[in-house]
Amino acid sequence: MAEKNLNEISRDARALFAKGTEALSRDNLDYAIALLSQALEKEPGFYECRKLLRDAQFRKAGDGGSGFFKKMWSGAGNSPQIAKAQIALRTNPAHALAIAEQILNSDPNSSAAHRIIVDAANTLELPRTAALSYESLVKNSPKDRNLAIEFAHAVSEIGEGSRAEKILADLLRENPGDGDLNQALKDLSARKTLDEGGYGALEGGKGSYRDILKDAKQAVSLEQESRVQKTEDVTARLIEEYEARLPKEPDNLKLVRSLAELYAQKKQFDRALEFYDRIKKSDMGNDPSLDTAIANTIVRRFDNEIAELNPFDPDHAAQVAKLQAEKLNFQLDECQKRVEKFPTDLAIRFEMGALYFQAGKISEAIQEFQKAQGNPQRRLAAMNYLAQCFAKRKMFDLAARTLQNAIKEKPGFDDEKKDLIYNLGCVLESMGKKEEAVEQFKIIYEMDIGYKDVAAKVDAFYAAQ
Repeated sequence: MAEKNLNEISRDARALFAKGTEALSRDNLDYAIALLSQALEKEPGFYECRKLLRDAQFRKAGDGGSGFFKKMWSGAGNSPQIAKAQIALRTNPAHALAIAEQILNSDPNSSAAHRIIVDAANTLELPRTAALSYESLVKNSPKDRNLAIEFAHAVSEIGEGSRAEKILADLLRENPGDGDLNQALKDLSARKTLDEGGYGALEGGKGSYRDILKDAKQAVSLEQESRVQKTEDVTARLIEEYEARLPKEPDNLKLVRSLAELYAQKKQFDRALEFYDRIKKSDMGNDPSLDTAIANTIVRRFDNEIAELNPFDPDHAAQVAKLQAEKLNFQLDECQKRVEKFPTDLAIRFEMGALYFQAGKISEAIQEFQKAQGNPQRRLAAMNYLAQCFAKRKMFDLAARTLQNAIKEKPGFDDEKKDLIYNLGCVLESMGKKEEAVEQFKIIYEMDIGYKDVAAKVDAFYAAQ
């Protein structure tokens, strides 16, 4: 069984999911949970639905869902269901998943239910489903080293290598002498190197990643290179090693690119750009990712120049403004070239719009964001920006309508949805609709009192009553 997205599920499950999403947006939690559970029974691999159901379960539990006595009560009441799910796990893991979700409907913190979901998901080859429940298990038992290692491997399975490394690195900082943790982190780093290098995980016991590489020393070098935060001595050693290899391997463009990245990390940006230019003049010069890497390096050079300015210089503010303007002009010119080169790439259109917005070119930004809405991954962010553009032009009715449409399309209640709701509240404030505005802020206040200044806005509203 494979995990599915919205376009791959049955029509019946899609209808149930749509109704469940709508119910959740209206805070009709019981109805939302019932509908989403039904959708999952039809499509156990529908990860987006399971994630939304989990959100609904925790919202329904509220603060009381994590209380000691509530946990004890719900755990005792769910014992027969847990036993039933454990039995089903042996012969019908999909049914075990459904039973475990029923348990979570009343107690979303149940470690027993989450463990059943992990075991069932692993049997059914649903890695994201397993990772979702591992996250809850780790929250319930933050000091469990073995569980943290399992969680890190589960996260790595879904392609989030950097996050997996961070999980173990954080735990290793608390337990610096733990050899098992240190080895687990090394194994993850090596695997991430292979995945990013396009080798993939070798299956069937036919070999190991070291069989791909020329020798064990090179394997260690790549493991070290893959670490998120390289220490200065490791970076310097890698540069020295790669520079020594380069005369013998002048056509090894992967080696050249690694050197460019390492020099950029050392903040030797001009040297990094020399190596990127070497690739640019080769047969690989048309690689779009190369243009992005060069542009990012130049932007980092600007940022480094700004960071190195003397803050006590009387002209500091003017110097910063000058470099910031030069940086923005470069980004605009560079992005425009990519738009001309790849006119149908809507991700670049979105980037162009964000730069126009930053530069205060609102009309140009509107045009780019209207096009970028066609990219499913950027649609809601483009609508959010578009509304802000309308608001800057004092077209508040258009801004409000755009945000309302985006909110309807956004399931769940993550930071992106909070931002959409917050911006809608601000637009309504600008329209003089204070009561409607505070209703938006109250939606966030109920879930996250610390978000931006919603607490101050809501408290001021009630104080004025």
